[in-house]
This record gives sequence, C-alpha cells and structure tokens, in this order.
Amino acid sequence: MNLLRIISRIIIGIVFIFSGFVKMIDPLGSAFKFTDYFNAFGLGFLNDLVLPLGILLSVIELVLGLVIILGYQRKVAYWVLMVFMSFFTILTLFLAIFDPVADCGCFGDAIILTNWQTFFKNVFLMPFVLLLFSDRNRKYSGNGSIFEWGIIVILLVAVALSSAYSHRHLPLIDFRSYRVGTNIAEKMIIPDDAPVDQYETTLHYRNKTTGKIESFTLQDYPRDTVNWEFIDSESRLVKKGYEPPIQDFAIQDPYNLDITDLLLNDPGYSLLMIAYDLEKSNPRALQEANDWANLQRVAGDYKFYAVTASPQPIIDMVNRVNALDYSFYSADEIMLKTIIRANPGYVMIKNGTIIGKWNWRDFPSVANIDPDWPLMIDNVVDSFMDYDFMVDQGVMYETLNFDVIQIDQSALKYIFNETENVHSRFITAGFILLIILVLLILQLIVLIKSRKN
Repeated sequence: MNLLRIISRIIIGIVFIFSGFVKMIDPLGSAFKFTDYFNAFGLGFLNDLVLPLGILLSVIELVLGLVIILGYQRKVAYWVLMVFMSFFTILTLFLAIFDPVADCGCFGDAIILTNWQTFFKNVFLMPFVLLLFSDRNRKYSGNGSIFEWGIIVILLVAVALSSAYSHRHLPLIDFRSYRVGTNIAEKMIIPDDAPVDQYETTLHYRNKTTGKIESFTLQDYPRDTVNWEFIDSESRLVKKGYEPPIQDFAIQDPYNLDITDLLLNDPGYSLLMIAYDLEKSNPRALQEANDWANLQRVAGDYKFYAVTASPQPIIDMVNRVNALDYSFYSADEIMLKTIIRANPGYVMIKNGTIIGKWNWRDFPSVANIDPDWPLMIDNVVDSFMDYDFMVDQGVMYETLNFDVIQIDQSALKYIFNETENVHSRFITAGFILLIILVLLILQLIVLIKSRKN
C-alpha cells in the first residue's frame, strides 16, 4: 500500500507539474481559454480577470504538483487536490456532454485533448487522488511546518514571477503552429493523397399514403416520387480527414483585397506588427512603430504590415489619437492570437518562413539600430509629401529612388541578437527546472535518511 501511495504521488505530481508548467510559460493562452469559458457560460463581465486567473491557475497546478511529490503539508495539499479534481471532473463531464468549448485547455497548446478525452483523463486520475485523500490524516516525519511552508511560499512566488515574465515577453517554449522556423505556405498544403472527411448522409422521406416519415441512406432511398415525398437530409461526420497544421492564415489589405500569397512569396523581409485588439494595445508601442512603417520607403528589401482584428471604427480612432503613419491590415482574431502572444508583437517573415518573433517590449527602435536612420526616414517622408509638386514639374515617379538601406546588411544582426535572446530564455527555463530538480533531490535525501532511521 505504501508503494501504491508513492506511485500515486508521482503520477499526480507529474501531471500537475506538466499542466502547470505549460500554462506558466503561456499565461495569455490560459487567459484566452478563460475568456472562452466565460463567454460560453454567460460570464463575460469577468473577462477583465482572465489574465490574473490564468497566472493563478498555473501557480496552483505547478506548486501543488511539486508539493505532492515533495510530501509537504499533506493534509492541506490533499484537500486542495481533492477539491480541485472534483470540480474539474464535473466541469469536464459537462463540457463533454454539451460541448460549449472546443477543448478544455488543460495542457495548453502542448497536448490538445477533446472534452471526452479530458474527462476520461480525470476519471483515470481520480483513484490515485482518492487514495492520497484517504491518507490525509496519516502522520509522517516531515521537515517541520515552518520549513515546508517556507518552501511552498518560495515556489508560489517563483512560479508567479516566471509566469509574469512570460507574459511581458514571449512564452519560453512555443507549442503552436507558428513557431520560429515554420514555413507557413508549406504548413497550409494538403497532400493529394490525404484522406478527406467522410460523412454519412441520411435522407428523410414521407410516405404520401400513410403520412409516415422514414429515413434512408444514399444507397436505398426511394426513387418513386409518386408515393414518396422528400422532406430533408442530414449529414454526420463519420471520420475526420487530414487537416493541415495551419488552416486559417489569411490577411486582407485596407481595401479588403487578400494579400496572403503576396506576403508568403515575398523574397524580402516582411515585418508584421500584430495587434489583435487595438483598444488593449500599448499606445507607445503603436507610436514607435511609425519609424518601422516608414522604413519601407528607404529599404528595398523590406515591407511593413500592421495587422489587427479590430473593427474599422476602432482603427480610425486609434490612428487619429496616436497620429499613426500607417494603415492596418485585417485578419482573424484567433489566428493573430495564435501567431504571437503579444499585443502588439512583431513577426519577421522571409519567403513565407517565420524567422523571428518578439514582444513589443523586446523589439528595438529604428534609432537603436542606427541613429542616422530616423533622419533619413524623415527626409524621405518629406520628399514623398513633395511628390505632387515634382510630378507637376515633369519628374517621373520611376526615377525617384529612395532605396538607400538594405535590411539584410544593416539591421538583422541587431534585430535578432539570437545568441543573447535564445540563451537568456533557455537560462531562465533552465533555472526554473534546476530549482525543481534540487527540491526533488532534497526530498529524496530526506526519504532515504528516514528509511535508515
């Protein structure tokens, strides 16, 4: 029985640690899922709380998993575990039956489960939870209440700060389809031999003699239109076909023309500033993008696209209030939230491949790259303002060449700064995992010593 308890602690602990970790590194993803829940249950007035709740959920899950494995404060931990699992088992059963939300998001974007799969996962875990809960009043040789609570507080603070860090920057690990290195066009292709959706169609006919309505398949429906009258039909998905990893990538210009192919086939550098909700975007970040937008006038290998899901009245208001020098392209909100967890965030694309992603806080200004660039841009902007005058004087537009900067040669090293950026993120993730490993080793040492005594 003691071995079974240890196995239960390990299984439950690992599940909660993994679930909490994937939420901790992507708090905005958890916030979006809370929004789905609140909207589905008519609780939209709580949407302002989704981010704190997303962080809180990751803290509870990750710390609870660690505490269960460490064996700290078992009575409190097992009560919290029992309440937590009971609530979510009931909730996932409701979701499985009524399907108000597509997936529960219990493992973030790392592992996508259907509502029924999530419910059965909880059912599988419940016996282990019940075994641990039945052991809640058992006395054990611990490290002392003050020591254990001190470790728990440290863990709570560490996980909360790590989640806040991910929110202010980008997730340490990107589990979504739009990760750096992804060729968007390739991920949208459906192979010729890919399986397609299979449906079962039922046809309903009324017998004109008896008035009885009967159901038929496409193979055995009545051809006799004298005695049978067609009522309606229904189709049921029997087997899901192949779905490409990326299905929804599409961007329209301000005139509602699709520029998706143009963007994905551009051999130059395309910088997307994605602000899925302009009302919640940082105004300073939008204003600082002016130079990046105007840079395309002097850089021959560079294009700038500001993309949002906000409606046109909001776009007009934001443009007017912030004196923006660029227009907004439009795209689906869910797609934009999936591409990058920032509002706004920057995505660099070349030949359809994502080569970089940044939170606006981590993206440099044009002046950071070269102090002379802002002045060059201003001069070109002034020249464009004199365009009508030059045309009146007989100057042909084709002779006006302002391509004096090459992004490929001048800016990429500074923009990417790959070594420092990647290393800092891995160091942060490694530090978190190191703390977890040290705590587990300490607990193992305590268990070994207690067995010897």
